[in-house]
Amino acid sequence: MSKFKLYRKKSIQPMRQYIVGEDLTGISVSDADKPEEGGMIAVNPDDPNDMWYVGKVFFNENYSSVDDES
Repeated sequence: MSKFKLYRKKSIQPMRQYIVGEDLTGISVSDADKPEEGGMIAVNPDDPNDMWYVGKVFFNENYSSVDDES
């Protein structure tokens, strides 16, 4: 296996809050994730059909709202 390197994203990521109990058909959810309140749904801005769940802990540790920067 090749070695991992660190990369920083160059763009912002459109996301919305996950709504507990919502139908996740068409949204990719990792086997390691259990959708919960505080999780987010991310979308590829170039392909609105490409969506995935972002776990609450990962989101809180790695993202902040662009609105909070102003």
